[in-house]
Amino acid sequence: MLTITRIDESFSRWDELLALIMHSFAYMDGVIDPPSSAHRLTAQSLEDKAKTEIGYVAIDDEALIGCMFLRPEETTLYLGKLAISKGQQGKGLGRQFLARAEETARTLSLPAIRLETRIELTGNHLTFGRWGFVKTAENRHSGYDHSTSIEMQKAIG
Repeated sequence: MLTITRIDESFSRWDELLALIMHSFAYMDGVIDPPSSAHRLTAQSLEDKAKTEIGYVAIDDEALIGCMFLRPEETTLYLGKLAISKGQQGKGLGRQFLARAEETARTLSLPAIRLETRIELTGNHLTFGRWGFVKTAENRHSGYDHSTSIEMQKAIG
C-alpha cells in the first residue's frame, strides 16, 4: 500500500533515501553542466536538510520509492529534490507529491510553488508545464556565462 508521509524524527532510512535520489538523478550525469548538486549529498546532509526543510517520502510495501523537500521562502514554497524511483515514474506519484506541496503552500499562506530545473532537461520542463508551472526566469551557476537552469512557478489558488 502506497503512503506519502512527512519525514519526522522517527525516520532513519537516510542511506536508502540517498540511494533513491542518486539513482533517480543518475540520468543527468553527462547531460547537465555543472553536475547535479545531488552529488554533494550525504546521508548526514539529508538528515540535516530534514531538520530545516519539510521532507516527504513515498513508501510502497516498505520500499522507499520517492521523496521531495520543501523550503518556505518569503513569497514561495521551494520544491526541491523531487525523486521518484525509475519503476514508479509515470504512475502519478509526482502529481501526488505536488498535491502535498500545494497543501503545504496553502497552510503556510504562500501563493506559489517555485522550482528550478536545468536548461538541458527539456522533458522536465514539459512535465512541470503540464503540472501548471510556468517559466519565470533563467539563471546561471557561478562561473558560467550562459543560462544553466530555469526557474518555474505555479500559482496556488
